[in-house]
Amino acid sequence: MPIRTTVVGSYPTPAWLRAYPSSPNLRDAILTVLKTQELAGLDVVSDGELSRFDVNHPETNGMIEYFVRPMAGIDTDLTRTQVAEFRAQQGMGFRSQPAGVVTGPLGEGTLNLERDYEAVKGLASRPLKFTVTSPYMLAKTLLDKHYGNRRELVLALAGVLREQVRKIDADVLQVDEANLPGSPADGPLVAEAINVVLEGASRGKGVHLCFGNYGGQSIQKGLWKDLLAFCNALNCDHLVLEFARRGMNEIEIFKDLKPSIQMGVGVIDIKDNQVESPEEVARRIEKAVKALGAERVGWAHPDCGFWMLPRTVADAKMAALVKGRDLFCR
Repeated sequence: MPIRTTVVGSYPTPAWLRAYPSSPNLRDAILTVLKTQELAGLDVVSDGELSRFDVNHPETNGMIEYFVRPMAGIDTDLTRTQVAEFRAQQGMGFRSQPAGVVTGPLGEGTLNLERDYEAVKGLASRPLKFTVTSPYMLAKTLLDKHYGNRRELVLALAGVLREQVRKIDADVLQVDEANLPGSPADGPLVAEAINVVLEGASRGKGVHLCFGNYGGQSIQKGLWKDLLAFCNALNCDHLVLEFARRGMNEIEIFKDLKPSIQMGVGVIDIKDNQVESPEEVARRIEKAVKALGAERVGWAHPDCGFWMLPRTVADAKMAALVKGRDLFCR
């Protein structure tokens, strides 16, 4: 197909995994997620980000803690004063406390993304995506007591992630950034850091941007036009952007996206339990193609991850995504 379908990454954690967490049950859950995506007909699948599952934090998808807690140089035993100091910082009001405190030079510590990828790689029969959180977003969840400079902290995190992903040969390595849309002035730093991570990628390179999905709510306010320069500074081959919820009013801005980057268009609303019809999905794809040209739109996907939705809704939305793509492309 000229337009490939995929998910952004996450999938609802099966209730039985939450109730009976174990290594065998985690493997079974990942198999279930992969098979569900394959049956829906998705072109590129993910493990639902279940590799990040933490029985101590079952309400989250591990977008932050999974990456930073194992790293050397980060302390996760927080004092009351440290929590209060973090809460006084701007831009992370939706978090009640930091993911950790940076106390020394960062290193990989016990973080082992290669191990978790290899555990999934052999289970998938379709092209596989592996996702990592942007170093900028990770940095903004930390209380820095070592570097004293956000740029140094962000690039230190980027360096750790780059070395981690060098051994990951996924069909698509995707970097997720859900905080920059609310702070577009930081675009040059964020692009520099994401490009450092992507240096470690050996195959497809994607970057996902959205305006947040925390408790089913958008947590960042902004406009795509303020992020175009950032997008053009990326060394990736495609973007994964949110449009279903926000509408297509800004889609034409991306006519000025550099030719080496394909557009991925969000055509499934993950903040609504109502399942789109294939016809609605096809219409959304058609709007993007009419605005940008068929050669620019290479991907159709949800706006963000599915982890906040009931499984039945997520499954139906994936099926609608593929049927809508097929309807448009026939």
